[in-house]
Amino acid sequence: MLKIVPDPPLFSSDPSPSLEDLLIQISEYLVCALTVSQQTVMLHSKPPGQVLTLAAMHEIEHARSLVEVALSRVQRQH
Repeated sequence: MLKIVPDPPLFSSDPSPSLEDLLIQISEYLVCALTVSQQTVMLHSKPPGQVLTLAAMHEIEHARSLVEVALSRVQRQH
């Protein structure tokens, strides 16, 4: 059977992860949230069920792009 939703990222037991590691983990969580939202839109084919999910997808995509910008800035400093 094909797995639709990716596994959530593994939680790190490191008590003080680097900013880069945190941004990568946030990005992975946002990918999971976006995938779940996309599946929800496909399940609810009528507009009333899709409006909030589409709005959430929009916000998740923007949050992910901000995380990617922050991650590129952190990586540039190293």
